[in-house]
Amino acid sequence: MAPPPYQHRDHTVLALFRAVVGLLFACHGAAALFGVFGGTPGAPPTLGQWPGWWAAVIQFAGGTLVLLGVGARSAAVVCSGSMAYAYFVEHQPGALLPIENGGEAATLFCWCFLLIAALGPGRWTLDSVLPGARRAAARPGAPDTATAAGAEPDSPPRAPAS
Repeated sequence: MAPPPYQHRDHTVLALFRAVVGLLFACHGAAALFGVFGGTPGAPPTLGQWPGWWAAVIQFAGGTLVLLGVGARSAAVVCSGSMAYAYFVEHQPGALLPIENGGEAATLFCWCFLLIAALGPGRWTLDSVLPGARRAAARPGAPDTATAAGAEPDSPPRAPAS
């Protein structure tokens, strides 16, 4: 059965979505950790301070992993959870709705990362070109190598070159 004609485009759009969300999230972490991009409002978090420093580390490391597509699903789950925590602990006690309590960014990041975790990273991941990704794809239950390398999941196998 041939894949739908829009499938290639969907994987491309998903990869672009993943890269943009990862980049924006990593920038938030870099701003808090390194004071770049205008820094953060107020004092920067001190080393090991809960939750500020740990949230910044998750933002920077998780956003970078999602951006590059290295362990993107696992990183997206951690990033989504950190934003859910941020919303319910820091924002929600002030008011019920995100528009009232300043939690729009936390809510959007939470749901964006949950979407990436559920649908996968799309095309153009660093995982697809790393040698370990091909070994992992050979394990039972792992995605097939063609899909991990960015090929269409339902495309017919190619004939060997002669």
